[in-house]
Amino acid sequence: MIAAGVVAGVIGRVFGIIELYVIAAAFIASVVVAVAYVWFRRPRIEASRWIHPSLLVVGDTGQVDIRLRHAGSIGSAPIVLEEPVTRTMTDDHVARLPVASQPARSTSSSGYRVPTATRGVITLGPLRMVVGDALGVARSRTDVVGTDQIVVAPRTLPIDMPELGRGALGRALLDASRRLGPGDFHGLREYATGDEPRSIHWRASARSDDLMVREHAVEGLHQCTVVFDPTPGVHASNENFEHGVTAAASLVHGAMRAGLATRFVTAGGIDLRGPDVVATTLRVLARIEPGEAPLAAFDNDMVDGLVLLVVVTGSSHAATWRTSQAISDPTITRVLVTTNEPGGARLTASASSDDEFVSAWQSLVGQP
Repeated sequence: MIAAGVVAGVIGRVFGIIELYVIAAAFIASVVVAVAYVWFRRPRIEASRWIHPSLLVVGDTGQVDIRLRHAGSIGSAPIVLEEPVTRTMTDDHVARLPVASQPARSTSSSGYRVPTATRGVITLGPLRMVVGDALGVARSRTDVVGTDQIVVAPRTLPIDMPELGRGALGRALLDASRRLGPGDFHGLREYATGDEPRSIHWRASARSDDLMVREHAVEGLHQCTVVFDPTPGVHASNENFEHGVTAAASLVHGAMRAGLATRFVTAGGIDLRGPDVVATTLRVLARIEPGEAPLAAFDNDMVDGLVLLVVVTGSSHAATWRTSQAISDPTITRVLVTTNEPGGARLTASASSDDEFVSAWQSLVGQP
């Protein structure tokens, strides 16, 4: 517009056309008025951002609320709030929120939704306040809030933990429990064919018409350790890697829900446990990528009693699975979850797809 005003003025001077002087003055004056309007009408806005929920799961929709306070003594000009929403280095969007004129010393709010399709971290901000004039000649941008992050965790699939004696995995755990020897004395019952003669309680049998045997409580499952192997090349594709992430998250969630002492181990020395293991694991799995960092030692700090060790890796030839097989502890029952190979082997579940993993795992634990 300044260039158009200069050209109109020069042409008016050359040809002596007074109307072009008026047009030139209008062009230049509009720029001056627009800049002055934007400068003096820039509101004193204080803003804050509220994200809920703080942890999203794939498929959820998050809500970002922007709370505004106009601290000026006169009403504000209409503004537009712009916030970059960056999911990856190549996938970014801008949320634009028009805000009408605000009375002096008033508060208001605005917001937008953030849908999630994949796990990862979504970066929000910085939030900018944009003020412009009616003609769109001048514009002012001011940062009012810094950056925040939304963690999008992998979804968890509904699976059950094993019960002793039920399903292939439950029977393997029962065998391991018997190797530990009898547990605490539970009570007396009548003798049945196949009972050990040394379990007969002779004094109780003398007072009864039938032989009575001692019954001991069977040692139950105490701990579930889930190991996720993110070694590059172990998983055949990115899709297989994502299925492995979902399987690991589901196992940790299922074990904690069943009341087991739950532990999660992965690369980079990450060894998680405790009451917040599910939330912490989901945050780790939201960011995890194939990497060369070594796995934490998962044969340490095993609790007393039966331990279920589940290794999520690409195949039965993976180094992580071979390492788990080298642990000589009769209290540990190992399960292999593979993302590349079909299931079928004993105590093996395929996770080449989410549906296949649920079906294979539920078959192992003897649940529909």
